[in-house]
Amino acid sequence: MNDTWKILDPASPSPVLDHQLDINRRQFFGQNATGIGVAALAGLLGRDNLLGSQPGGKGGLPGLPHIAPKAKRVIYLFQNGAPTHVDLFDYKPRLHEMHGKPVPQEYLGTKRFSTMTGNPKGKLMLESVEPFHQYGKSGAWVSDFMPHTGKVADELCFIKSMHSDAVNHAPAISFLLSGAQIPGRPTMGAWLNYGLGSVAEELPGFVAMTSVSKGTSCGQIFYDFYWGSGFLPTRFQGVKFRGSRDPVLYLKNPDGMKPELRRGLLDDLAALNELKYRQTSDPEIRTRIAQYEMAYRMQTSVPELTDLSGEPDHILDMYGPQVREPGTFAYNCLMARRLAERGVGFIQCMHAGWDQHNSITTELYNQCRDTDQPSAALVRDLKMRGLLDDTLVIWGGEFGRTPFIQGDIKNRKRWGRDHHPYAFTTWLAGGGVKPGLTHGASDDLGINAVHKPVHVHDFQATIMHLLGIDHERLTYRFQGRYFRLTDVHGHVVNDIIA
Repeated sequence: MNDTWKILDPASPSPVLDHQLDINRRQFFGQNATGIGVAALAGLLGRDNLLGSQPGGKGGLPGLPHIAPKAKRVIYLFQNGAPTHVDLFDYKPRLHEMHGKPVPQEYLGTKRFSTMTGNPKGKLMLESVEPFHQYGKSGAWVSDFMPHTGKVADELCFIKSMHSDAVNHAPAISFLLSGAQIPGRPTMGAWLNYGLGSVAEELPGFVAMTSVSKGTSCGQIFYDFYWGSGFLPTRFQGVKFRGSRDPVLYLKNPDGMKPELRRGLLDDLAALNELKYRQTSDPEIRTRIAQYEMAYRMQTSVPELTDLSGEPDHILDMYGPQVREPGTFAYNCLMARRLAERGVGFIQCMHAGWDQHNSITTELYNQCRDTDQPSAALVRDLKMRGLLDDTLVIWGGEFGRTPFIQGDIKNRKRWGRDHHPYAFTTWLAGGGVKPGLTHGASDDLGINAVHKPVHVHDFQATIMHLLGIDHERLTYRFQGRYFRLTDVHGHVVNDIIA
């Protein structure tokens, strides 16, 4: 079928008249879809809870959660650029013994590395930069880079056998957050916002915040698809809060605009949008209505959210000296706790600077200084407020870094490590996971996940299970097939569930 149907008068010389008579398929069905077509569309929209959902309401799909949830919300402390597992949490004494020696070929096989490494044959092993110590009753090994995290080790569940399919940053981040290396799929926060809805009345159900350590040479970029809704209606995408005292643009009324005038304008606009929706049943129209209403409510809720005057000094001091500076990781961690208190279901704090190809001995200290204390403080703060039991906190990056060196081993100031998807460490706290547990292991050089390996899709399935969702049953039909976060893979890691 041609994309454009034309009803033309061959005797007419007017191109304007010809243009007016052009009718494309979208216009034809939008203006003439009646009878059985509308009934079928209404059925599809009703199944996806789009037709009946009310703007600004709690939403969520019928029948969810599938099982009793252990967590009500997620705070994902995502470390862009890939923290080095063998320098932070995955203690490998043999690395010290092998320092400066070629990586054993039997550990590598035919593995693919980034173009910066190319063929890893002959690469030299690099010992951990700082020593490790055991912490707490669990005896968890944590590097001296992360002393504050070590002090809360008994609250944490370390997964030391994570592995991924992607070898470069953006595809790996997209894979971990959306289940696909190519952008365009809904991210985890969007899936949960779509499936479970939101209990937050005055704030979005999914919020994203970003930060970068000062002075870093890391060139990681925060792409909008890291918190996108993909093919889900856009009302479920993450709302990015900027790192400033005015975190959301265009919330304030223009000069001379009184609140009652704004309210009347929105009511009239909603009425017009509703008329158009009845004509087309386009769910994006409902998205616009909902977002206008949310923005109106956020005019009050966001200033209250960012007002730290009521926070005691001992709480602010717990997060570290940068907590009073908007846009820092410490500030975002405190905002995450305040958002969780106000019912936001998925909070994604993304911090860049971990891509240390030639700065392990310099910039890694800055990264850990900026993130270690706030991350631990968030866990402690949530626990003190009784929120940790039903808040799942996740800390980790898109992959790890090579146990062998990138650069000249004789030039310590320029030591670096390349991308490493075959084994890395993530920790979780609260939200129904077992505290004080170390799950899985990499080999004695930290190269391969060898004991109870956890693939990215297994990790995603487990997070959804903790929130009461069967990952195989939360789907969305798009372009002729049903999609889900875990694609056609994934198994729940029951060993870490309390």
